[in-house]
Amino acid sequence: MLNRLWLGLFLVAAAAAAGRWLIGGDVGVFAAIVASLFAMARLSVDVMVLLFGTLTLWLGLLAIAERAQLVQGMARLLAPLFARLMPEVPRGHPALGLITLNMAANMLGLDNAATPIGLKAMRELQSLNPSADTASNAQILFLVLNASSLTLLPVSIFMYRAQQGASDPTLVFLPILLATSASTLVGLLSVALVQRLPLRDARALGWMAAGLLLYAAALAGLASLSAAALARVSDLAGNLMLFGVIVAFLLAGAWRRVPVYEAFIDGARQGFEVARDLLPYLVAMLCAVGVLRASGALDMALQAVRWAVQHAGLDTRFVDALPTALVKPFSGSAARAMLIETMRHDGVDSFPALTAATMQGSTETTFYVLAVYFGAVGIRRVRHAVGCALLADLAGVLASIAVCYWFFGAR
Repeated sequence: MLNRLWLGLFLVAAAAAAGRWLIGGDVGVFAAIVASLFAMARLSVDVMVLLFGTLTLWLGLLAIAERAQLVQGMARLLAPLFARLMPEVPRGHPALGLITLNMAANMLGLDNAATPIGLKAMRELQSLNPSADTASNAQILFLVLNASSLTLLPVSIFMYRAQQGASDPTLVFLPILLATSASTLVGLLSVALVQRLPLRDARALGWMAAGLLLYAAALAGLASLSAAALARVSDLAGNLMLFGVIVAFLLAGAWRRVPVYEAFIDGARQGFEVARDLLPYLVAMLCAVGVLRASGALDMALQAVRWAVQHAGLDTRFVDALPTALVKPFSGSAARAMLIETMRHDGVDSFPALTAATMQGSTETTFYVLAVYFGAVGIRRVRHAVGCALLADLAGVLASIAVCYWFFGAR
């Protein structure tokens, strides 16, 4: 799947560039594409420098948590649910605890912590995988849930809106929660359908119902706060949890008489090795994305959508928010730039800007996640992972549009 996808990105870019040259007379398009190739290769190295430090830090801390039996304890707690969702993973396996930590970090917007924990979880799942280069069902489910961008506190979106002068930076809080919930639900159901998971099982339904109730309770509590209070809670919760987890790992290690410094060094060495192995996958994917953007293919897709919406007689205001949605699966930094540009061009509290912010908070950099997570364990055959992850992204985009018309349609 990745072979065809990667080749397809280059072919689409080549077709778009040829059209701009032969029809539009744009002779500079190929120079832009070549420049983009080198820029993306350089960006890959910059990303790796950040990942080296982050992975080394968090895999060192996770080594302490594992020796202190914290990860195994979380795995035993969640065994009844994951026995249904991931039947090939033994009860109490460390991967289950790591998956839980990863999802908790993602919900609080702690990307710097979520990625290293997620990569560690993928390596644990790979230890159970009978194939060295083909994704297992458990790995696919984990990646799709990870790529569905379930977020409880979208702190970064609030920050972007505040930087652009929004009177209420947290105005998109509820729309993002609704849209990201739709994305995660569709991702889970699509994988369950393909893998024939027993979601109707009483225990699985019970666990998911309990999770939904807790999520709804947290949502209701946060929604009752004022904008200023919500912003303070968002900032405090994320940083408090991050530092609290670190302290908890260290205290648990000390209580279990784990040599915490030595355990950290051993885990940190693994982080260095994982980061080193990721570079070829990042270069391949980011260069393909750069070529696609530089060729103008994304702009052509946006124009086609606008034409179709206009001829269908529908409101076209949401189309101005689509650049964020179109580039988000490929590049988080590009989507952030598109979001900020929409805010500046249309106004931070305009309908397109609010819709773009909701899309940014409810979708994920799917192809980056694919490259990093599968690349970390040498997976080349990803099976239905791409289709299910993109379906979750599409659900997030459509839900963002629907929710924003519901909340802000009169603007």
